[in-house]
Amino acid sequence: MRCTFPHMGTMYVAVESLLEGLGHEVIVPPPITERTIELGQHGAPETACLPLKINLGNYIEAMENGADVILMGGGVGPCRFGYYAEVQREILKDAGYDFDMMVLEPPKGQLSLAWQRFKPLLTKVSLSETLAAARLAWAKAQIVDDIEKMTHQVRAFETVRGSATAARSKAIAKLRQTKHRQNLPLLLEEIGTLFQQVPVDLQRQPVVIGLVGEIYVMLEPFANRQLERLLGEMGVLVRRSSFLSDWLRGQFYSLLRFDMQKKARLLAGPYLPHFVGGHGLESVADSVNYANNRVDGIIHVAPFTCMPEIVAQSILPKVSADFDVPIMTLVVDEHSAEAGIITRLEAFTDMVKRRRTGRA
Repeated sequence: MRCTFPHMGTMYVAVESLLEGLGHEVIVPPPITERTIELGQHGAPETACLPLKINLGNYIEAMENGADVILMGGGVGPCRFGYYAEVQREILKDAGYDFDMMVLEPPKGQLSLAWQRFKPLLTKVSLSETLAAARLAWAKAQIVDDIEKMTHQVRAFETVRGSATAARSKAIAKLRQTKHRQNLPLLLEEIGTLFQQVPVDLQRQPVVIGLVGEIYVMLEPFANRQLERLLGEMGVLVRRSSFLSDWLRGQFYSLLRFDMQKKARLLAGPYLPHFVGGHGLESVADSVNYANNRVDGIIHVAPFTCMPEIVAQSILPKVSADFDVPIMTLVVDEHSAEAGIITRLEAFTDMVKRRRTGRA
């Protein structure tokens, strides 16, 4: 079978590695473009979240390149992500596409159920090969997050605009090409050298802005209209609250029935004392955490019509007032334009810089 899956930032690096290690042919969807969104929104409900529409476009473009099996995650709770797969399946079937969809639902501690869901992917290689593929994919997921963090750090100090972004692209390409885990230590040295070669001005004192919100639009640059790059090139030191390896670790720990939301519930408790689906609780908790750690500002990103983030958005003004930290909510959909986002970011960043100067 020729497998594909939706894009979510740099997730494709780890997923491609895992599926290839399990003996499958992998069709990675082309990079997301406006065409991707146009294809996806054609059959989707108008008020559906932007991630659902982008996912549909990913599948269509991958099937144009020969994919015949779609891997998609599932979910539980009040977030609409839980029925993305079923809605997408019906939309694509109605449009005449011929494919199989494999939905990987969160097992929530049920080991036998997890085995049944993953078993079709584990039939082509031995147990030792499966474990080796999983270890390599997990290592890549962690390294790609390290690359993102290095990019955030260096970009705020770069003297040649775009040089940190170029280093990031080269680093990810090198990681994607690496097929053996024993080659990763040398690769890490090469990646470090790439970022050390970026010309920087360490005399700068950039403002620090934390990013919170729904995980897809935080991790997928096309969905948030290159938010991190735009902020970094404005001289902002970006701190993102969630990364791919965090999300994957949470899925694994849920299998073992570990409580991954305990810290979030403690932080968000005075403002939001219960789960509301998606990452709504985390958005509040992460904002409180950033405020406690004295960031200069917080940007909350969310897809249009996302219910958990609407709940969080209604609470964040109280967090802002209690901690005296500016918080801006940025809602995105298929109509969001980079020019408009740049204008809002420039205004917010200028305000944050003036506040810091006033305190000095």
